[in-house]
Amino acid sequence: MRNNRLNGTIPEAFAEANLLRTLNLNNNELEGPVPKSLVNCTKLEVLDIGNNKVKDVFPYWLGNLPELQVLVLRSNKFHSSMGEFEAKQLFLKLRIIDLSHNNFTGPLPTRFFENLNGMRNVGETKRKLQYVGETFYQDSVVVTLKGAEIELQKILTVFTTIDLSSNDFHGEIPEVIGNLHSLRLLNLSHNHLTVRIPFSLGNLINLESLDLSSNDLSGKIPMQLTSLTYLSVLNLSYNQLEGPIPQGPQFSTFQNHSYIGNLGLSGFPLTKQCAKDDPPELVPTTSSWFDWKVAKMGYGSGLVIGLSIGYMVFVTGRPLWFVKMFEKKQSKKKVRTRPIRRGKGRRN
Repeated sequence: MRNNRLNGTIPEAFAEANLLRTLNLNNNELEGPVPKSLVNCTKLEVLDIGNNKVKDVFPYWLGNLPELQVLVLRSNKFHSSMGEFEAKQLFLKLRIIDLSHNNFTGPLPTRFFENLNGMRNVGETKRKLQYVGETFYQDSVVVTLKGAEIELQKILTVFTTIDLSSNDFHGEIPEVIGNLHSLRLLNLSHNHLTVRIPFSLGNLINLESLDLSSNDLSGKIPMQLTSLTYLSVLNLSYNQLEGPIPQGPQFSTFQNHSYIGNLGLSGFPLTKQCAKDDPPELVPTTSSWFDWKVAKMGYGSGLVIGLSIGYMVFVTGRPLWFVKMFEKKQSKKKVRTRPIRRGKGRRN
């Protein structure tokens, strides 16, 4: 029921023991709160009510849905602090969460991140090429990368993302986020986050896109980030960072716009050079199955396609099949760009 002109409130009409697996109401004109009868949808895997006019606090009780993997609340009128989570409110299987472009306030909820077991370590050998809902219905979702909304016609179960951008969160970035080792995309931009970038983000070994821009972060860029060998998109612009920019395999590919608006930064690729007594540290080159060709492809054609292609090449080991598949993907790919809604605070 997405992409229509549905208005009014979402009905409180979800019966107990129903078999609903996907509810996609994205891009309508729906108002009011999230109906609490959704707690009866114990089979629900995908809930997308993004791009509406829903006004509510964060529906923490959705964490009781045992199968929920995708939660999209972006571009609504959600507000207030996300608060602290009780032990029973878990979100254990959540893989994609998009709360961007709302009016959430307060600190980032540490307990919430602690519960995201679906974004923790998953052994690569145990992963199969699977899609959310592939046995009954192939779900789709829209993610944002570099300001462009990109629609995934299928959702790979290995794709994990957290997008809390364009809200009014403040305080520190929780160290516990560094435990989400399967996370692919992290966007905390356009908030009021302060203090330093946590060293623990260097533990996000599968991270491909990191956007912390337009906050109030200070201190140096952690050297630990140079160990993120899959990282193909980095945006640290418009903060209060200082010191030399770390140098490493991935960092050598990032341009000026990744760091603009941090007057205290110096070193490549900026024209401002490091002081002689404070040179940038170098890190040794490492290799990974997500090699440079796939990384560049992901950067040029979009994170999601790059991720899908890279993973398929890894599990199949068939370059010829990969080339044919990529050409087919390119011909069918849909990219939709919309203007980004600007919220409170600095939006550059």
